[in-house]
Amino acid sequence: MTHRTATLIGLTAILMWSLLSVMTVATGKIPAFQLAAMTFAIGGLVGLLTWIGRGDAAKSLRQPPVVWIVGVGGLFGYHALYFLALRFAPPAEAGLLNYMWPLLIVLFSSFLPGERLAVHHIIGAVLGLVGTVLLFAGNTSGFAPGAVPGLIAAFIAAFVWAIYSVLSRRLKAVPTDAVAGFCLATSALAALMHGLLETSVWPDTALQWLAVVGLGIGPVGAAFYAWDIGMKRGDIRVLGAASYATPLLSTGFLIAAGFAKASANIALAAILIAGGGLIAAKDMVLRKR
Repeated sequence: MTHRTATLIGLTAILMWSLLSVMTVATGKIPAFQLAAMTFAIGGLVGLLTWIGRGDAAKSLRQPPVVWIVGVGGLFGYHALYFLALRFAPPAEAGLLNYMWPLLIVLFSSFLPGERLAVHHIIGAVLGLVGTVLLFAGNTSGFAPGAVPGLIAAFIAAFVWAIYSVLSRRLKAVPTDAVAGFCLATSALAALMHGLLETSVWPDTALQWLAVVGLGIGPVGAAFYAWDIGMKRGDIRVLGAASYATPLLSTGFLIAAGFAKASANIALAAILIAGGGLIAAKDMVLRKR
């Protein structure tokens, strides 16, 4: 697999994650950890199905403890912290703090062997951050002291996902098949948290069940496998900067579905985020012949 192909595969994860909000709304009122347990179980099954006909794929689960700590810690740790943030803090403020992770990925990538952080990577990531701030502008309403734990959780979640993503590059020898095991372990931990903190609510309609299955197959399934490939074999700096397209595309899908309204802020954010992504991907777009 070429560097360019792996980067393009990683970009599909960003597209799938942009569907997360609208598909989550379509699932109804399922509690957060219950939904995580259900969808990560489906996501793990998606990975297991790809093992059919490959008898040696199961060997990918035989990994040192540090690999499992990074994999499960990244997937479960990030989502647990983000759910905690949404429980205690206003969604807009929590979202802004959480979306520091694309910039952190770009910055942390400079510590990887063989990676060079150029000025255009930083400019692209910063433009994406500015665009994301504009995207949330007007939706913030201040926060009460009780929201501080949630805001701290959102801040830490950004670091957890950035560190998981960058460490995936350091664990390049670990096959992507292992992500299936990480998803199943995350599902089990989410089910445990659900049992301790939540009351079960099951989908009422066929559409809600389809939304749950769709989440498990795409944003909470295939997206993590695609991201793993991109982080391990693609351009991690381009993927980090391009990740700012997630909240923008997510807002676009919410508008299309009638859950949000278009505005001048969204249009300007689109220009900044798209421009930032193109600047960061300059080396890939303008390839030397």
